[in-house]
Amino acid sequence: MSGSSTDQPAPDEFAGGGRFDGDESGHAGDSDELARSAWRRGARLASLPIGYAGRATLGLGKKLAGTPAEAVTEEMQRRAADQLFRVLGELKGGAMKFGQALSMFESALPEEFAAPYRKHLSRLQDSAPPMPTSRVHSVLARELGGDWRSRFRSFEARPAAAASIGQVHRAVWQDGRRVAVKVQYPGADEALRSDLRQLGRLSRVISPLVGGMDVQPLVDELTARIEEELDYTIEAASQQQAADGFAGHPDFVVPAVIAHTSRVMVTEWLDGIPMSRAEAFEPERRNRVALRYVRFLFAGPSTVGLLHADPHPGNFLILADDRLGVVDFGLVARLPEGLPPAMGRILRIARSGDAAMVAAGLHAEGFVPSDVDAEDLLDYLSPFVEPATVPEFEFTRDWMRAQFHRVKDPHSSNGVATRLNLPPSYLLIHRVWLGGIAVLSQLHARAPFASVLEEFLPGYAEPKPG
Repeated sequence: MSGSSTDQPAPDEFAGGGRFDGDESGHAGDSDELARSAWRRGARLASLPIGYAGRATLGLGKKLAGTPAEAVTEEMQRRAADQLFRVLGELKGGAMKFGQALSMFESALPEEFAAPYRKHLSRLQDSAPPMPTSRVHSVLARELGGDWRSRFRSFEARPAAAASIGQVHRAVWQDGRRVAVKVQYPGADEALRSDLRQLGRLSRVISPLVGGMDVQPLVDELTARIEEELDYTIEAASQQQAADGFAGHPDFVVPAVIAHTSRVMVTEWLDGIPMSRAEAFEPERRNRVALRYVRFLFAGPSTVGLLHADPHPGNFLILADDRLGVVDFGLVARLPEGLPPAMGRILRIARSGDAAMVAAGLHAEGFVPSDVDAEDLLDYLSPFVEPATVPEFEFTRDWMRAQFHRVKDPHSSNGVATRLNLPPSYLLIHRVWLGGIAVLSQLHARAPFASVLEEFLPGYAEPKPG
């Protein structure tokens, strides 16, 4: 939830997420409709692998006709990227949420896949076709009462951001404060569940569209968190807890919640630009933004007892003074005692290279069986350990891609991945850690990762003598 910024390159973009492609009334054609038919939505999602297969057949024909293979491949990938964004973006719901989550990991894709997808997947981080104004007003009347307009001095019909299950409007509250009004799409709950079921069924055939990435775990995790994402009452409580805990912080800003129901949430407005644009900053500023991003992810549990568990760049805004604004608390891990100290202790041991002690520690926590090969296990953990072994680590797409290929290789680490058993309390922590590394790689950031761990990760710092 954010506002406009003087640093924006185009007048029709809004800094918290979103490009509006319709007219001033909020109508943008057929894409405004959140399709409620499970059959219709399933058919649209099924068109992704079917379309890919058709393009592959067409590409083979072009190659046989003498068209250079390189040109054919580039055209196929461009068309696949166009279709992927169009289908996932227009369907909203679980389809778009899947696309947003996927967009964090484009840095891990092989370059021949990443190049044509990068532009389209990054748009899914903070944009979607909006719903009609009449429907917005209907939701507001149902949730806030027939006199909902009296709560606002003004309310902009044109959305500032449109995302997977809701969109945001700028307004002025009755006391004069600028606010962001988050309105959930009617039928979002049915659409979310339908999409995720279909994506789960299609996970094996969708995988080739994204460079062979295994998408089933991502779908499973999104499915497990449906109810939390749909209930703005839960989100409002989480966001206000974070806003209170970070009030006055020199680096982070969380907008306070002003009013809410289960389908509408009103918060303070933030002016800023999406963190995804930091990739174009000069190195010093880009690294400063990246450091604040990773510090926030680790600071949440120790400062307010919450881990922000949706780390894609669309949820983070760079304010005019370079503080980091943080929005969308629909997915959090509640950690009232902070991050588990065992994580820090095991990572500190892994940094020293003691494979046997790492295996013993993970076995004691129930993460791995006792017979797992210790050296293979340490090798599998290297993406998490390597950035902590030097004073500053440079995260790049090439490095991330190499980690992805190594872990995906069935012969690498002798199948350790299939033997891991993360307890439920660690699942979101693992996702945030991996997602954060992927985003840092997108930004090509150089950051003192080890110092962040020493500051915020219990058990990581070397024990003090005596």
